[in-house]
Amino acid sequence: MTEIIADLAASAASIGGPGATLTPDQVESFIRTQLDATDLDGKSVCLVIPDGTRSSPLPLLLTAVHAALHGRVSRLTAVVALGTHVAMSEQALAHHLGYEERGLEATYPGLSVLNHEWWKPETFVTLGTISAERVDELSGGLLSVPAEVALNRAVVDHDVALVIGPVFPHEVVGFSGGNKYFFPGIAGQQIIDLTHWVGALITSTQIIGTLGITPVRALINEAAAMIPSTRLALCVVAKSGSYDLHAAAFGSPEAAWAACALVSSETHVKYLDRPVKRVVSLIPEKYEDIWTAAKGFYKLEPVVADGGEVIIYAPHVREISFVHDEIYDIGYHCRDYFVKQWDRFSGIHWGVLAHSTHLRGAGSYDPDTGEQCRVDVTLCTGISEQKVRQVSLGFLSPDDFDLAAYESDPDTLVVPNAGETLFRLR
Repeated sequence: MTEIIADLAASAASIGGPGATLTPDQVESFIRTQLDATDLDGKSVCLVIPDGTRSSPLPLLLTAVHAALHGRVSRLTAVVALGTHVAMSEQALAHHLGYEERGLEATYPGLSVLNHEWWKPETFVTLGTISAERVDELSGGLLSVPAEVALNRAVVDHDVALVIGPVFPHEVVGFSGGNKYFFPGIAGQQIIDLTHWVGALITSTQIIGTLGITPVRALINEAAAMIPSTRLALCVVAKSGSYDLHAAAFGSPEAAWAACALVSSETHVKYLDRPVKRVVSLIPEKYEDIWTAAKGFYKLEPVVADGGEVIIYAPHVREISFVHDEIYDIGYHCRDYFVKQWDRFSGIHWGVLAHSTHLRGAGSYDPDTGEQCRVDVTLCTGISEQKVRQVSLGFLSPDDFDLAAYESDPDTLVVPNAGETLFRLR
């Protein structure tokens, strides 16, 4: 599988590597060189960029891309790949894209910036359908249902779609980035539900950090092939929690992603010699609800011993999900809880079911004996105890949280800035 990724990566232009820290000048020069050599004159270009839940020096990248394209292209638009996250406010966008001091037009003349308005039907255009037979083939027999492929029409309305964003280990697809910025980043509900549920059926612990064309990646690539615009990508590998970059790659979304996934597999994965009884995930403020802060569980579950616990410490978080109220109806459960009661749950958005299984982790379900989950999940947040219990998770008040005690406990692993680095057992 690594050989396949290496072959893909070889067709991308790249700079840096696992042990490198790129300077801004190196990054800007690399971007300028690549875009100068690309046939973009007179064409309209749609930039597909991450929201605030992904670490990368986006102002640096966007400044370099804008400098290389302004005056050459006929139109330049940036669409924020929200998936189904909450929309970014103007203030948040200004900070995220680096135009809060001078304003958008003065900083990036001619650039339009759009949230991906996934809640509006008019946002989308249908590109086609992946047949049930093809879904069955690409998913390895996990699902056999057709999926409509709908995408934000801004991409289709431009000649070129250029993805700009980081690559990290990811609980649904293996490693994020590349075509994932289209699907689910700016995609319609059916393809989001399909890909997320395939990932959930495989389970997060089995797919996260898998370096290869996973079934979910294969489905995403199949959908991306339907996009009529020319697809390109500027992928980067960021030092987690900083604006420094280890590497950058440019080319097709498949090639640029592969080049950065190889680097991410060496820089964003830490190995432990033995499992730990407890993990305390200290969640950064860029994750504003549990829907996004749950990454502090996904990335740590593999190193927790059977019967252990993950504590999500995020006192700034005051909501389970800003947009997906269904999670309050179903709560958090392991995969088999839903699979073995499919008649009861099949009508819930499969993306919501997938999120539920990802945060609850491995487990089993029997109609007679109930649900047995491998580890406990405890929220230490600004969410009320009533709401936490309602979704079947453990509760700990921030007033009772003793960081020093956890740090001195040999059975506890405390992880600052949790959510981007994957922890595994050797």
